[in-house]
Amino acid sequence: MKDPDAHANPPVDGGELIRFDKVTKRFGDNTVLDRLDFSVESGRHVTLIGPSGSGKTTILRLLMTLTRPDEGTIKVNGDYLTHEERGGKLVPAREKHVREVRKNIGMVFQHFNLFPNMSVLRNITEAPVTVLGMSKDEAEARARELLELVGLSDKADAYPTRLSGGQQQRVAIARALAMRPQVLLLDEVTSALDPELVAGVLDVLRDIARSTDITMLCVTHEMGFARDISDQVLMFDSGRVIESGSPDKMFGEPEHARTREFLSAVL
Repeated sequence: MKDPDAHANPPVDGGELIRFDKVTKRFGDNTVLDRLDFSVESGRHVTLIGPSGSGKTTILRLLMTLTRPDEGTIKVNGDYLTHEERGGKLVPAREKHVREVRKNIGMVFQHFNLFPNMSVLRNITEAPVTVLGMSKDEAEARARELLELVGLSDKADAYPTRLSGGQQQRVAIARALAMRPQVLLLDEVTSALDPELVAGVLDVLRDIARSTDITMLCVTHEMGFARDISDQVLMFDSGRVIESGSPDKMFGEPEHARTREFLSAVL
């Protein structure tokens, strides 16, 4: 008999969901992350702020295994992401292991990355059917719920090229949520949009943050949005977290001179 909860969102228990342990990432001579330690608790909304090149997007790319750490380890829900234990030793993970752990993670990119030859509905259902093994009917029912959530109920049969940039990004958000991830990664999701489309996408994300308990890890230069949705804000500089705290503290009374300098430039 099919388990009715097989495709339900995983429970949120407030425990540690993501852990970076002394993670270093270099690109040539440039050290982008420098022995980074940080963690994200289940159900929390955490925003990474800081200047371009400080390592924020690299963190998301490491979690999606689009790149691998040079040193250190990453855990998701207690499991190593790019390593596994074999014969009592920690070794680089096999692809099957990586895929299994990565299923807990969804990401919305700066650019929408929709399949242009697929309808909106199929863009959303393709991965749940092929990766999670959902039935087509179940995946379509879930997709239609999500299209209603992002305000696109009437676009199920449309193709991406017929949508505005803001509509495409909302489809991308629905597609990420369709996999029922434990954590949703948001990488400058409004940076490729025309200014008049930004507010609509941010409103959708605010609704998701308020109405669900999904964990969010967000990189953004939209400081008002960061203040609205975040439980915790982390300030990055030169590949390290130099300050963290609540939105009220970080935007109202930051302690570090570099944080004050950055915020004075962007607010």
